[in-house]
This record gives sequence, structure tokens and C-alpha cells, in this order.
Amino acid sequence: MKKILLCLLFLLGFHCFSLGQKKLDEQMRKLIISAVTINDHYVDTVDTEKLVEDAIRGMLEKLDPHSQYSTAEETRRLNEPLQGSFDGIGVQFNILDDTLMVVQTITNGPSEKAGVMAGDRIVSVNDTTIAGVKMPQEEIVKRLRGPRKTLARLGVLREGIDEIIYFDVVRDKIPLNSLDASFMITSRTGLIRFSNFAITTHSEVVEAIEKLQSQGMRNLIIDLTQNGGGYLQASAEIASEFLPKGDMIVYTEGRAYGRKEFRSIGGHAFQEGRIVVLVDEYSASASEILAGAIQDQDRGFVVGRRTFGKGLVQRPVDLPDGSMIRLTISKYYTPSGRCIQKPFEKGKAQDYRMDVINRFNKGELTNADSIHFPDSLKYQTLKKARIVYGGGGIMPDYFVPLDTTKNTLLYRQILAKRILVSENLRFMAKHRKELLREYPSFEEFKNHFEVPEKIVENIVVEGRKSVKEEVSPEDESKTIGLVRRMLKALIARDLWDMSEYFAIVYQDDDMVAKALELIGE
Repeated sequence: MKKILLCLLFLLGFHCFSLGQKKLDEQMRKLIISAVTINDHYVDTVDTEKLVEDAIRGMLEKLDPHSQYSTAEETRRLNEPLQGSFDGIGVQFNILDDTLMVVQTITNGPSEKAGVMAGDRIVSVNDTTIAGVKMPQEEIVKRLRGPRKTLARLGVLREGIDEIIYFDVVRDKIPLNSLDASFMITSRTGLIRFSNFAITTHSEVVEAIEKLQSQGMRNLIIDLTQNGGGYLQASAEIASEFLPKGDMIVYTEGRAYGRKEFRSIGGHAFQEGRIVVLVDEYSASASEILAGAIQDQDRGFVVGRRTFGKGLVQRPVDLPDGSMIRLTISKYYTPSGRCIQKPFEKGKAQDYRMDVINRFNKGELTNADSIHFPDSLKYQTLKKARIVYGGGGIMPDYFVPLDTTKNTLLYRQILAKRILVSENLRFMAKHRKELLREYPSFEEFKNHFEVPEKIVENIVVEGRKSVKEEVSPEDESKTIGLVRRMLKALIARDLWDMSEYFAIVYQDDDMVAKALELIGE
């Protein structure tokens, strides 16, 4: 009960400080009295910790969709991807036949230094068997991770060696990179893709741009599709690399917090050259800040579909037990004055979460003719006075529809049942060394490697078993093409890295094709 009172009093203290009140708020007293009364007199035993958590969640749910409470463990998990690192053994892995298979080792990471190789199957950790025992993946991850300088003794099965071999891996700090890919998509145009805006994202982006410039890059495509955002500061730092010093990037404003502007400090990475930003309905928050700044300042074009529309600014409030409240305190506005936040009704979080599905059902994701804006939502860019639209999210300059014809029910089942991933893991376990001998460079692989038809056929045959409906010849033909391309991309990833994966995937991407058209390539 002491813990619940501490939490409530902490909240009360924050409330009083922010309002400048000297005495306790009457409504907060009611909350404390209610909690004490329930704890002391309720007919059954109550979990007071859960009681206060439910009360806090209930209050926040009535405010907006992004104010939220997280327990200490939830807070740790939420923050980890944005911190840029965690402690562990340094492997990328996948699960095949209830066995952990190493897809890649982190360069210069603990596992690579100890001798663990891509293709190895880890069967035990510190004398605990993890293979063939149906251990949940979360439990496996928990055993692989641990504090720095602690020992993880790995039992490994390796192709060509009959017995288990053991590696003593000393856990260390493992970088969590935001950058998914950076490569030259043509001789003059580079592409970068990053998954969030973390502490290290700015430095990763600058390093990638400098590397691409050394390869002849003159134009840049920035892929922010599926990027859910992250730190505002990271977004502002990256935008500064593209915008002249003094240009507005974004401003925030709220009832208790006045207008705060974020302007470019004039970075040096890419101040000249054409830019195209790719976005979709899952690009949110910091992604929308960057895309909106590039668009409003006429620095480049935005291509794709209207972004998510997450424009509420949260202030983290740490609670005494390690839990946290993220409280919305203001809104994001693009340089032209557009509010990024899409409309919502307080207390109707479910409707808010259904927004993307509703967009699809209304045709917004597939048909430009279904998108209509009233004149009141028209804004002008700052340098060329082009028309852009408000109303929530960033509406691209060039709409690229979601192409539902490129997918099939059979292919979705193949992905859902992990048939393609499993077949790829088996293929790589047998052929990794010979593939590297035959294709010493990615360019040779991209231009000359053909996925064996037998593997594609096996995947499609296995997938058919999961589809109750009759598969038409047209859908089967489409599925074969999709499987062939994705399998080649996965093999490229396993031999090299994610940049090579996306270099294959983007060969048939409509947004990238539109971006190259706008750039003039």
C-alpha cells in the first residue's frame, strides 16, 4: 500500500508543481482516499499495485491516443530500441525446426571474436538446452542477453562437424543500428533507409551519406516507409544536414507550453543535390517532421501515401518504481503551419487504431481520386508557394498507390507460415560457402545468381497446403515471381547485409521507380 501512495503522491507533487498550487488538489485527495478505502475494506484481497496502474491508465486513456503509462519492464523495452545499444552476444538469428540458427554475427562483436559463424546452430547456452525443447523465443533471448563482461558458453552444431563445439562468448555492448540500408541505386543516386530516430541515427545517416558521396552520389532517396519515429532531436539533426542554416524544421505548441521552434543549424552532409523522401501510412512522428520540413522548405519532393498523422508531443514523467507516464503536452507543426496530428475523439482509442484500415476501406491507399481536401486545409510551401495539404499527416507531392495486385493469398500464406524463411535457412546452411566462392561480390550475385527452380517449387507446393481456395494459374504465376525475388533478397542478406537485401527488393518498387523518375534517372 505504501508503494501505491508514493506513486499517487508523486503524481500529485508533479500536478501541484505544474499548476503552482500550495495545497492538495481536492480531486487528487479523492483518488488517494478511494485507493486506501478499497485496500482496507474491499470484500476480497486486492492487488494495490495493479489498482493504481489501472487508475493511471484509465485517466490517460481519456485524454488522447498517445498519452500512456508503462510499467518499469515495459519502459525498459520501449526505450531500448532508441538507446542505440544493448548488452548481449552479438548475433542475428532465426528459428528453424525449433533450433536457433545464426543468420549473421555482428562485425567485431563478441560472438564473431569467439569464432561463432553464420549458419551455426546454437543448441545450448550455459549448459541449458535451448534446441528441440520448444522454448519460447523470449526465453531464448533472455538467456543470450545479459550484463556486459558476463560469460555465455554456447553449444554449437556446425555443418560438416559431427559433435557439438563450444564457444565462450563474453557479452558486450551490442549496437542497435537504425540504418537498414544505404547503397547506390544508380551511378549517381544513392538510397538510405532507417527504421527509427534513435540516439545514434544522425551519426549513422551522416556516415552513410559520406560513404555514398565517395561512390559518386549526387542525388538522394530517403526511405521513411514503415518508420514509426523516435526522438525529435534526431529528426532535427538529420533535417539540418539537408536544409540551410536558419530554415525552420518544426515547431511545437501547447496550452501550458509556448511555441518552441527547431531550426536548421546548417549541417554539411547534403546541402546540394536532389532529394526525394518516400513515405507511407506507417511513417509517423519524427518521420513526418523530416518529410514535412523537406516538403515545406521546397528542398525536395515527398512520394508515396499520406503518413500516419502522429503529431502529439509526449513528456516522459519517471515514477519512483521505474515506471513512466508519457503525457502529451503539445503538438507538432510543420514550417508552413500544418498540424501533423490527425483528428481524433478523446477516449476512442480503438477508432484511432483502426484509422489505417479505414483508409484502405475508403480507397485512400489505392486510389488518388478518393482523396479530397477542403480549401481550409490548403497551405503553401515557404520558397515556391506550392500547394500542400493539412488535416493530419503529410500528404505527398506525388501519390503512389498501394498495389494490391502484386500480392496473392498464396504468397501471404507462405509468409505467414514461415515457409519461405525456413527454406532459405535450410538452403543457406548447405550452400553458404559455395555461394561465396562463386559470387565473391554482390554485383556478381545481383546480376548472375538465379534461385534454383526446385526450391521455388517446393515453397509454392508447401504453401498450397495452407490455402483452402483453388489457386488460379495467374495467382500461382505471380506467387512464383514473388517467392523468387524475396528468396534472392534473403540470400543476399545472409551473404552480406540488409543493404544488399533492399537492393534486390527495390528492383520492383513503385515508389523507388517514381523517385528515380523525378530525379531524372
